[in-house]
Amino acid sequence: MTSEYKGDFQELVDEISELLGVPATLENRDFELIAFGAYDSEDELDASALDPVRTRSILTRRSTAAVRTWFEGFGITRATGPVRIPPTPEAGVYRGRICLPVRHRGVVLGYVWLLDDDPGPTEQQLAAAMDVTARIGALLADEAQHGADLSRELRAVLVAEPGWQGDMAVAALRTALGARGDGPHTVVCVAPWPSADPDDAPSVRTVPHATALCTVPWGAGGQSLAVLVRLRSAEVRTPAQAAASRLLKDEAARSAVGIGAPRTGLGELPAAWQEASAAARAALAEPRLGPIAEWAHIGPYRLLTSLPPETADDPAVAQLLSPAHHELARTAETYLDRAGQAARTAAELGIHRQTLYYRLSRVEQLTGLDLDDGEDRLLLHMALKGARLRSHWGKYWK
Repeated sequence: MTSEYKGDFQELVDEISELLGVPATLENRDFELIAFGAYDSEDELDASALDPVRTRSILTRRSTAAVRTWFEGFGITRATGPVRIPPTPEAGVYRGRICLPVRHRGVVLGYVWLLDDDPGPTEQQLAAAMDVTARIGALLADEAQHGADLSRELRAVLVAEPGWQGDMAVAALRTALGARGDGPHTVVCVAPWPSADPDDAPSVRTVPHATALCTVPWGAGGQSLAVLVRLRSAEVRTPAQAAASRLLKDEAARSAVGIGAPRTGLGELPAAWQEASAAARAALAEPRLGPIAEWAHIGPYRLLTSLPPETADDPAVAQLLSPAHHELARTAETYLDRAGQAARTAAELGIHRQTLYYRLSRVEQLTGLDLDDGEDRLLLHMALKGARLRSHWGKYWK
């Protein structure tokens, strides 16, 4: 959550807790925790107040899809007033709830949750609390607009052509960030990202240390997610790692994360983005580098990712890279990765050394390259690594 809003949300949730004499929590419409108002009472110390659903929401700052569906089944997305939800132990809800929908101009933006007691808050108290939710709704709408502005400005910086367009985009982003634009930053790339729709992207408040995020075109018609992360110093990359780990929780099955080198000026963000995107490509192509890869740690892929995709299509290795010779290509890459050490290569592949020699001779026949020649070995090694960077080859290679 951005610092200029966090305190305001907390104050409003505390106000509701005091009005009703019960603890309250505020979540956005995606059931991500925004603020928790702990009302000081002996009842709050009762273990039954912290049922599994409530505990998970507070500790992880979000609820599961199943919990969200269950609560939405009581009509909270359509309600304009308080909704009482009975206790359901089999669903992990040991205490009843009162949900106060948070709306702005008719659109639900979040929910205030209260523990329901007998007799519970009066109608007058709930009406007063709903007045506070209206103020929360206006604040959530303002925050959403601010986030959309930052997303637009960040995307403009990352995709702008060098020159006056890039300079104007950087100036607009600097204005939108204000004081948060100072100090070192880096960019995190999650690729591929399943949707270009901004509504499908995580909110800034749920990604640790994120200042802004946006979707950016990536690959052949695909999308990636770019996250601007403010660092404590150029030497401490922990915030970027924390942001990357959080994002992988949702996308680990199909994505990798790249982290660019730290930059001290917003004008250098496009370079950091290119590095982050390249690191994500490397992590997708070479699983041992991922799922989170820093630009500084991807070795030869720093050079390979800067080359055109067709670089791997060198005529000398075209036949070797066909699916029919997959095992030969894998053998050649392993042999070159092990600096031409036959014993280590054979052990890793689980084959006899004579089998290795036979396969390497077949590689030389197919490519016309001499594996005793340093330049020929370099060409073959680059071609094999370059082939990994092509997404269809990366999938086949595995």
